[in-house]
Order: sequence, then structure tokens, then C-alpha cells
Amino acid sequence: MADKSKYEANAQFAKLQRAQDAKKAASEYETEAAAVRAKTERLKALRLARDAAAPPPKPAAPKRKTKKKGKESSLSDWLDGQAKEGRNG
Repeated sequence: MADKSKYEANAQFAKLQRAQDAKKAASEYETEAAAVRAKTERLKALRLARDAAAPPPKPAAPKRKTKKKGKESSLSDWLDGQAKEGRNG
């Protein structure tokens, strides 16, 4: 009988210990989450202030396509050249 009550006492102690650990972990989690939110708000305010002070530069003009230099060849011209070089097609 004494062994059973000793076992129950140990189980009860372990249960209380887990509950205290859970409360501590939840508290640490909430503290870290609040710190992250505060840091995010601060950085957002700094970014908005920076963007308001100096608007972003205008995007560069799109590049124009240049024409190819030299003779433009067609597929049939290319195939004829391959055949002349001895390649089977």
C-alpha cells in the first residue's frame, strides 16, 4: 500500500512539474512573439519613412531590340548547308 501512494505522489509531482514547465514555455513564447511584433513595427516605420523621403527611382526604359547583322537565313537554307557538309537530315 505504501508503494502505491509513493507512486501516486511521484506521478502527481511529475504532473505539476509538467504544468509549470508548460506555463513557463508559453510565457517565453509570448514574450518572444511580442518582441518580434515590436521589431517588425519599428522596421516597417523606418522603411515607410525612408520611402517617403526618397521616392524609388523610375524604372529604366525598355531595351530596344537590335536587328541582326549579316544575312538572315531560313530553315531551308540551314538544311541545305547541313546537307552540303555531309550531314544526314
